[in-house]
Amino acid sequence: MISKIIFKIIGWKVDWTHADQCQHCVMIAAPHTSNWDFILMRLAFFILGIPMKATIKDFWTQFPFGLVIKPMGGIGINRRPKKPGEERPSMVDAMVDLLNTNERIAMIVTPEGTRSKRTKWKTGFYHTAVKANVPIAFGYLDFGKKVAGVGGILHPTGDIDADMKIITAFYKTITPKHPELYAMDERYV
Repeated sequence: MISKIIFKIIGWKVDWTHADQCQHCVMIAAPHTSNWDFILMRLAFFILGIPMKATIKDFWTQFPFGLVIKPMGGIGINRRPKKPGEERPSMVDAMVDLLNTNERIAMIVTPEGTRSKRTKWKTGFYHTAVKANVPIAFGYLDFGKKVAGVGGILHPTGDIDADMKIITAFYKTITPKHPELYAMDERYV
């Protein structure tokens, strides 16, 4: 309810088109050019009933930050460099495990990996979806239209080049908060 009120006050709307298909998936969150992106996406997914979870450095899920981050869907992951001989799952394996052990989860991933401009996206989200056998949802915030939602669903074929061309074709149509910090993956445009 609070999320709806906030969205109404700030003049944003949600796109309900694919929300019902996002109960168990990998969710791309793009564009990612500001700290406001996570907050607006979180509000939108509350409204849409999408069970959003996002991996974050485990530091942020500890006290006192964890009191806010965990209820917002943050799951702490050890992101420190491995020590020699240390066994630890990769980020992809950690996310696959979360998807395999939760019936309702939309695993949020920002393929840009940073709020700075990147011309190559990280593809861990794609490999996670393939390995967990779940669809990829196109979560978005369009600052030009003030609309948040899910713009499409892709069941990965295993042909990353073909699938990434579909994904980038969608995201080319979205206006970020800071356009100068946003770039599509140049390998697939």
